[in-house]
Amino acid sequence: MTGIRRAFAAGGGLLLNAATGVAALVLIAMLLVSAVLVPVAGLGVPLLVRVLALVRSLAGVQRAWAGRVLDPDPRPAPHEDGPRWRELGWLAVHAVTWPVPALVMWGLVAAFDYIFFRVNVVEATPLNTFSLSVSATAIAAIILVALPLLRTGQARLSALLLLPEATAAARIRQLTESRAVVVDAQAAELRRIERDLHDGAQAKLIAIRMNLGLARDLRDPAQVRMMIDEAREVAGQALTDLRDLVRGVHPPVLADRGLAGAVEAAALLCPVPVEVEIDLPGRLEAPVESAVYFATAEALTNVAKHSGASRAWLRVSHAGGLLRVAVRDDGCGGADRAAGTGLRGIDRRLSAFDGRLVLRSPSGGPTELTMELPCALS
Repeated sequence: MTGIRRAFAAGGGLLLNAATGVAALVLIAMLLVSAVLVPVAGLGVPLLVRVLALVRSLAGVQRAWAGRVLDPDPRPAPHEDGPRWRELGWLAVHAVTWPVPALVMWGLVAAFDYIFFRVNVVEATPLNTFSLSVSATAIAAIILVALPLLRTGQARLSALLLLPEATAAARIRQLTESRAVVVDAQAAELRRIERDLHDGAQAKLIAIRMNLGLARDLRDPAQVRMMIDEAREVAGQALTDLRDLVRGVHPPVLADRGLAGAVEAAALLCPVPVEVEIDLPGRLEAPVESAVYFATAEALTNVAKHSGASRAWLRVSHAGGLLRVAVRDDGCGGADRAAGTGLRGIDRRLSAFDGRLVLRSPSGGPTELTMELPCALS
């Protein structure tokens, strides 16, 4: 983002900050009125409760704004409501400090007005073009630097009052839960692999050994040939089972062609026609590619099994350090995380990499599933 765009963004943030400052002044007046009316039965206490609820809502707006300014992470930690006394303290401080950026900017504009209009026009003081250019450039540079700094200062002040240790605690809880989910998922995956090996390839290898042992003791060439042919057929089935098992752990297409090629292949295998659009100028780390691939494949499987859709759309993009995969269909909608294991499995895979799943599926459709993961391209 260029300096001018940052300045415009900062200016918009300061305007929002000014709006919440004016609202803080109004709420302080309402708090004083409601406090005076507390002795009045049936009027003061309900009014005070409503005003305190408005204070919490306004603090929530400021808390979210400060969090976006100070931590532009694609998936910031959840912000929890702090103690009431913190919100009231912020209200008092914010009502006093919100005009500071406006006063600073007014001073810069006054300096600009003095140099360009009063000195040069009204007082007709001769200033050469070079002096005017230097002065204008200096003031413009100060404004471009001052706006983001003022916005950051206001955000830090709000964060000091509204984003206490509760945010860090929430983040720790989130990471702890994510780690527990990853451990459980790895244990379940190991159990699945062990079960597939035991019930599939291992059983077939035992059958091959038995057939070869029987063939060794037979004297009839026809029976020996029959036992060897049977062992060969079972060996082929065991090889297929092993290939399927390996493909389930890490598909060869993912290793050969990366995430873009792998999701295109998954879309081609989907019974529902899928329109694919991929904007992925590089490769992801192998664990991230694997997680996103299996999550995408699970989403396409859900489309084919449950949506009743006639068409689907798959979009993969990466921008600003955030990978976004969107799967949309024109089906009946009504998808629910709590209704099945598919969506929970996708959420589990993404949470291992600090990702998130956003689901929009109103009754009657359409359904749109968006997966977001903070990651870098190689």
